Amino acid sequence: MTDFETLLYSESDGVAWVTLNRPEALNSFDTTMREELRGLWRALRSNDDVRCVVLTGAGERAFCVGIDRNADDTYVVFERDTFYGTSNNYMYDDPGLDIGPKANDLWKPVVCAVNGMACGGAFYMLAESDIIIAADHATFFDPHVTYGQAAVYEPMKLLQHISLGNVLRLSLLGARERISAQTALQIGLVTEVVPAEGLHDAAAWLAEGVASLPPNVSSGTLRAAWAASELGPLGARAMAPSILSTATDKEIMRQGNEAFANQPRITPRVR
Repeated sequence: MTDFETLLYSESDGVAWVTLNRPEALNSFDTTMREELRGLWRALRSNDDVRCVVLTGAGERAFCVGIDRNADDTYVVFERDTFYGTSNNYMYDDPGLDIGPKANDLWKPVVCAVNGMACGGAFYMLAESDIIIAADHATFFDPHVTYGQAAVYEPMKLLQHISLGNVLRLSLLGARERISAQTALQIGLVTEVVPAEGLHDAAAWLAEGVASLPPNVSSGTLRAAWAASELGPLGARAMAPSILSTATDKEIMRQGNEAFANQPRITPRVR
């Protein structure tokens, strides 16, 4: 994997660790980070050594605070009459499409470990992650409306994770209210809250468990769950046979049956 300017990257035991590394800018994304994330997500599609990804941010203040409004290229965008240099606003190159794994067709499980603030464009990454956990000091909010912009893509994506009422409250109150880690757990945005010093270990435990699965098993499960989330149960059911047949490997199933019959049962952790 090539060196990055805005990311930290490492691999260990089937897990890729991706860290947004602009702590001086609260890990906001500029053009460089967008390009590096897009390249990384797409490269991981063909990296068979990686079976799960952990996504987090450098430092303790923020996971990511969205687009970097202070970056030179972002400032120019806000000074134009149209978005991102197009001739009219019916043509919009959404910068957020570069930064999420699913938008870049990566169907490997992603564990997102939120350390500190997550707001605005950060929801592109959160909403496309598969398991989200948070440090106990994490907060979530979307300041778009406070600063003169309609919140559009973020609430659309968040509706796959939390209820309409919670999405509307988060979106319409803007910077006036922040969702705590405990409230995020209650409404289903995150699945676990841990002390900040335990966030890395909690993410590692999840990722190592997921990485122990055969890749076609985990990817097939992802495709089925996301299809049901995006298309509804009836629409997804029409895809179910093709997802199941693609994910099925008779040799892996045989090994699973032998393990069930002959190996000691796993002792599960109770959450």
